[in-house]
Amino acid sequence: MPKIPPRSAELPRSGIRAVMDLAWASTAPVIRLEVGQPDAAPPEHVLEAITASIQRKETGYTPNAGIPELRAACADKLARVNRIHVDADQVLITAGSMQGLSATALALADPGDEVLVPDPGWPNYRMVSRLTSLQAVPYPLRRETGYRPDFDELAHLVGERTRMVVINSPSNPLGVVWDAAVMSDWVRFAEEHDLWIVSDECYDQIVLDDLLEDAGVAEGPAAASSAVAVSPAALPGGSERVVTVHSFSKTYAMTGLRVGYVSGPPEVLATMVKMQEALVACVNGPAQHGAVAALQGPQEFVSERRESYRRRRDRAIEVSDELGLPYQRPSGAFYLWLPLRLHGRSGVELAEELVRDAGVAVAPGETFGSEGEGAIRVSLAAAEDDIAAGLRRIVAHLG
Repeated sequence: MPKIPPRSAELPRSGIRAVMDLAWASTAPVIRLEVGQPDAAPPEHVLEAITASIQRKETGYTPNAGIPELRAACADKLARVNRIHVDADQVLITAGSMQGLSATALALADPGDEVLVPDPGWPNYRMVSRLTSLQAVPYPLRRETGYRPDFDELAHLVGERTRMVVINSPSNPLGVVWDAAVMSDWVRFAEEHDLWIVSDECYDQIVLDDLLEDAGVAEGPAAASSAVAVSPAALPGGSERVVTVHSFSKTYAMTGLRVGYVSGPPEVLATMVKMQEALVACVNGPAQHGAVAALQGPQEFVSERRESYRRRRDRAIEVSDELGLPYQRPSGAFYLWLPLRLHGRSGVELAEELVRDAGVAVAPGETFGSEGEGAIRVSLAAAEDDIAAGLRRIVAHLG
């Protein structure tokens, strides 16, 4: 029997999904704080647009790059909200940001090349690197520096085959939002070392603190409002080497509908559009029409969800302070990072114990990288009372 290559056979499973499986298999009720899925349905006008598309029998193939009206709507949103100025043909519609990240990795690097990935950082960055035959090189983000990158340390990680760096702000799992000064440093770093920047911006409109500042962004402030994270693609020099990956999953609660979009320099996107036929052919049409409605319809849903995450963040911090739990205050996304001091056991062991013995599911810190050892991530996409109860169960279990 032919053998499965180690690249895929030895791919480690996401620790988040492993905990999800434990929670699903539990015969007792479990408070679900392990996964970053909004606890809401998409806006009604989005569902109506999808339904209308199906009723029009728009169930055939769509263009590889996405339907023209969605590409145009994404380009408009990028300019209006993110201050990223691209033409519609510089936008590729993808099957969620996950496929967008995979396609970007395939487009920008050859097998054996290196990619710098955040540690702690979303484990799928390392998974994508392995499946595309790239070497993931973690760059550490440490609590003592506020989880800001150390560019002198980063420079020592760049080798002859380093081709790109992945950045993520607001951060999963940390909730950290890098300001325009840090993003400017990222662009300078990429210029100095001739690297691509792959900027994962799936939480771009889930900013919980007032971080607006003017950092010399062309045609206006660093972002459209304090509720939007700064993108390196909006900074001087960014348009030439930054590829941004966005999603409808978090902002519009469209996780299962699988629609995302990638934008970047014209030559990069032209290459990725050609690749799309061999990857997924196209994204399903009705979901794309729903995404058009999401961008062009009422935006109250976005601000209401952001405010709900802010309330949950504040409640989680209040309870953590009361219980004496150490935490990183999240300024964006919807996670609470708890850098616990675990003696003699790992975050993976603790996460398994919590499901089995305390009825609460969280994500183990080690799944986000070695810098996450002994930490756990709590999702704030659950109900406030569940978050508070889950934190209390964690402390009770720790004794």
